[in-house]
Amino acid sequence: MKENLFKEIEIEKKKLIEMSDFIFDNPEYDGNEIKAAEILTKYLEENGFQVERGIADLPTAFRAVYKKGNEGARIGILCEYDALQGLGHGCGHHMQGPSCVGAAVALKNIIKDKDFSIVVYGTPGEETFGGKLNMLKAGYFKDIDVALMMHGAPDTCTDIKCLAQSAFTVTYHGKRAHAALMPESGRSAFDALLLSFQGIEFMREHVKDDVRMHYTVKELPGPENVVPARAVGKFSLRSFSREYLDTVVERFKDVIRGAAIMSGVEYELTEGKALDNKIPVLSLNDLFIKNAELIGIPGITKPREKTGSTDFGNVMHEIPGSCIRVKFVPTGTSSHSLDYVNAGKSEDAHNCVIYGAKAIAGTAYDMINDEKILQEIKEEYINNRKIYK
Repeated sequence: MKENLFKEIEIEKKKLIEMSDFIFDNPEYDGNEIKAAEILTKYLEENGFQVERGIADLPTAFRAVYKKGNEGARIGILCEYDALQGLGHGCGHHMQGPSCVGAAVALKNIIKDKDFSIVVYGTPGEETFGGKLNMLKAGYFKDIDVALMMHGAPDTCTDIKCLAQSAFTVTYHGKRAHAALMPESGRSAFDALLLSFQGIEFMREHVKDDVRMHYTVKELPGPENVVPARAVGKFSLRSFSREYLDTVVERFKDVIRGAAIMSGVEYELTEGKALDNKIPVLSLNDLFIKNAELIGIPGITKPREKTGSTDFGNVMHEIPGSCIRVKFVPTGTSSHSLDYVNAGKSEDAHNCVIYGAKAIAGTAYDMINDEKILQEIKEEYINNRKIYK
């Protein structure tokens, strides 16, 4: 049966690659991925999926469903298709959508003797606001037992940990004054911002080793002979534990408030996207790699122990999930780079689309065909939630 599944993907190979190249040639950003969403949903509709567009108040988010019977495994396949502003597809997201829809359609066309459902979610804006966060808030992803993804990469592997992240913008409001003639009447918003930076530096030595804290000046304070009435900074806090990061966030807020008090100014604190750490399911990771080996995907290596931040972590805080990373650039190549862009329409990139589709389809097939596999994945997930908080 799996051989037929992979043959079905090969039959659609030309279409899937054309979709990938089209999305690459038309990079779209930040929830405005109109062309990418349309080409993917059109393909799913043409192949018998029921498609909802514009879900969760996001014009380019979608949910596409195929259901056979009323029981069986509920497989979720999540895809991204946004590019990077000023760079294009420097993260390889143009390959994700075609790979995911190719896997979904193959499963629908080949599996005839089991009840199951496939839900393909289109998730925009991963690089900026994190569309999956909006979709979770709106109640989506509750209709699936497991979430599968693929991603182009320098090596073929899965992930174990990723960093939770909390992002903030802080605006201090002081009192403008001439810095030489009447400095005593001014209250420097920029002093407060500098003090907040220094406070974070002092806090840095009293947090766990995995905590990362970054800051920068978002707006320049103005000329040097004026006490600045406004100063804006951006802050990012990370840890491999959302539970621990929340305690760091509370201390961070104290630093921001303390800097305002010391400077005699007011402040506004705006929270940006809050990303959770992944709760890994090693048995699901292993299942992905077994299928990668079966297919013959090149560059298979051990799982990545630690990775950056992603809105997929928030999904994996709710349901079991895994992402297979598929090699298409040399080992050591950095994502968000021109190297990724230059390889975006290469033969290796085209192979990545097909390899990814087969890996997702094969992994989903195993869970659909054997209920015990899916049950063990769910049980491990429940146990790991107690560990990876």
